[in-house]
Amino acid sequence: MLTRFHHVALICADYPRSRAFYTGVLGLSVIAETYRAERDSWKLDLALPGGGQIELFSFPGAPPRPTRPEAQGLRHLCFATENLDAAIAALARHGVEVEEIRTDPLTAARFTFFADPDGLPLELYEQPPEA
Repeated sequence: MLTRFHHVALICADYPRSRAFYTGVLGLSVIAETYRAERDSWKLDLALPGGGQIELFSFPGAPPRPTRPEAQGLRHLCFATENLDAAIAALARHGVEVEEIRTDPLTAARFTFFADPDGLPLELYEQPPEA
């Protein structure tokens, strides 16, 4: 029935700040950017490496996330990286703080968490390249 993951949609509080974070800090490519005057809302389609997309929305008056990270619903977004240390260093150059590196007890993979400008939990998961 399902063929692949297509997108995840996020609502941000400050569109220019979040746009800069996802494109400039995380380096995602813009597919399309649309202003919808009837909603006073931006929609930014961003390409994820390996397929899939993030849809970044702005909506006036959207309520903040109630808690982090254990609220019902979306817990966090996870991005794979081949070199966790290099990815953390790149985030640090942009002033993004990350949590301590942890090791997944099931896979022995290293991972860490950081946040987008609205406090949405994001994860970096070190995954070696496919052989």
